[in-house]
Formats: sequence, C-alpha cells, structure tokens
Amino acid sequence: MADEDDIGPEDEVQDEGGEARTATIEAAARTRLDKLVAEAFPDVSRSRLKALIEAGAVSVDGAVVTDAARKLAGRFDLAVLVPPAEDAEPQGEDIPLHVVHEDDDLIVIDKPAGLVVHPAAGNWTGTLVNALIAHCGDSLSGIGGVRRPGIVHRLDKDTTGLMVVAKTDRAHAGLAAQFADHGRTGPLERGYLALVWGSPEPFRGTIEAPLGRSSSDRTKMAIVKGAGGKAAITHYEVAERFPAASGRAAAASLVECHLETGRTHQIRVHLAAAGHPLIGDAVYGAHFLTKANRLPEAAASAVRAFPRQALHAYLIAFEHPVSGELLRFESEVPDDMAGLVAAFREL
Repeated sequence: MADEDDIGPEDEVQDEGGEARTATIEAAARTRLDKLVAEAFPDVSRSRLKALIEAGAVSVDGAVVTDAARKLAGRFDLAVLVPPAEDAEPQGEDIPLHVVHEDDDLIVIDKPAGLVVHPAAGNWTGTLVNALIAHCGDSLSGIGGVRRPGIVHRLDKDTTGLMVVAKTDRAHAGLAAQFADHGRTGPLERGYLALVWGSPEPFRGTIEAPLGRSSSDRTKMAIVKGAGGKAAITHYEVAERFPAASGRAAAASLVECHLETGRTHQIRVHLAAAGHPLIGDAVYGAHFLTKANRLPEAAASAVRAFPRQALHAYLIAFEHPVSGELLRFESEVPDDMAGLVAAFREL
C-alpha cells in the first residue's frame, strides 16, 4: 500500500473551461492538502475548494488528488481548475430590500419580519437570497459553484434586523472566519434587543447552556447536555423594566443580548429556559400568553395582536474582509416592536 504522501499516476486535470490557477508550494511539515490549497488561494472559499478537490479539479505535480485530507510535504506545484460559475439555482425576484451599506464585496441589509433568509422546503421562493440575486445581478461571484450570495449567518424568519452578506468568494471566506470566531479574538459584534416576559435576575449576566435538537420535536431547539449539545453562550443586560400594575414585579423587560456563539434560536431558547421567553414567541413562549390577561386592556391587546417573537438584531460590527476597515451599523427597532414597547411603557 502506498504511503499517504505518495501521489499515484492518476489522470491529469481536464480543462473543460474555467480558470486554471497555479502555485508553487513549500511545505516544511506534513500538511493537509485542503489547508495548503486554501492558503494558496485565499480568495476562494474553503467549502468550494474542498468540493473542487473531491471533483478532481486539483493536481499536485500534474497528478490529480481527490483526498482533501492527504498530507504533503516538500516543494511541489499545485494546480486548481476553477470552473465558471453556473447560473444561480435560486432565481432572482424583485423583492424590496432595505440596504444599509453596499460595496463591491458585501452588502448589509436590514431584514424585515416575515422574510426567510434562504430557500428551503416550504420556502423555495420569496427569500432574501432570491431578493439579493435580483439586486446584485452579475456582481455576485461563484460562491459554492453557483452565482448566489454568500450567507455567513442567518436570522429567523420573524426576527428583524441587520445582516451582512458576501458578494465575492474572498469576502465570503473572510466573513465566515469572523463568524466562526464569534468575536472572541476579532472585532465581530452582534447585538439584539428582546422584549421578554418578566425581568431576568441578575439584571446583567451570561447564560451558558448547550443547545441541540429537541428529542420530542425535531423542529425545535432545546438545552441538550452531553452528546448532541453544542456550546452556546448568550450575554444579556436588562435595558428597561416595565412594572406590573401592582408595582411589585416586572410585567416585561427590554433585554439587550450579545452572542458569543450563533446557534439556531439561541436567544429564544436561552431566555425561555431562564423563565423569560420572548413576547410573541409561539414556539418557546406560547404558555406565557395568558399573562396578557393580567395587563391593562391596551397592553393586553397589543400583546395578543403581535404576530411574531419580539426580537430585533439592532447592531452588527465586523472588519471588512478586503479593506480591513472596521464597520459598525445600528438599526432602529421596527415600528411593530416599537409600538409593543410603547404599550408597556404606558403601564
């Protein structure tokens, strides 16, 4: 059996159109092929490079290598055939977007409630991706092999607020690295405002509880300890308390949250587990709706009429993946949530 460093007499990469990229590599130590390729071509996303390796589009000294984990050392010539991007799988749709910032590499949008980020079962059209394809047109690079925006983070359908989306492979790779780091060592910052039942105590703290799919309902997330749970950390601070009519306890609170991880439904699950679900959250806080019966009629009516979880991504900050500039954007709470907050202030 050949050593894993050996490159067998496999077929040469066939050029069927596309861009041929070459580089001479000096690997002092045994290093995985996918890592070497990523370092040689940082403007192409790692996920796409891995797919190209497995598709036979990468060669070492003229011989095709399809094992991304193959370890190499020494000096050799690396070649990658990057095929032309295919037409986008999702189609562009003329959906209005609130664009906060846009340049050649990325776009920052303020997402409204009700807009799904990415096409999936039950939502193949009418998504943010469809809107971005129509808005950006030919400026999109071939991220993932097709011309579509590089989604590096998501917001739930009914969560409003700021999102950054990559338009080029280089921007996608740079933003993805920042989101993978979660701001631990870099400038990435994400801030949310949540209107919750009651008031968390202490007023400032950290919720650290692993999340995973609920064993009883796979459409929901839950705190999962042991196998299946992924680390999840939410920092929170009570920004404003709204006392109940009796004045003895808080009816609700406006809570500012900052994420150290980015799990599905993280804020919603963490605050619900702490006993303070988001107002309007039909998935994790439906059993709290009866609390509206204890409110004055105006506030009770506002709560019953609110059709979504009261969560808004008001802040996003990151380093521009190409220019290196620190960018920071803030968004006002949307009218529907602002009206709900105003109803509680009247208490």
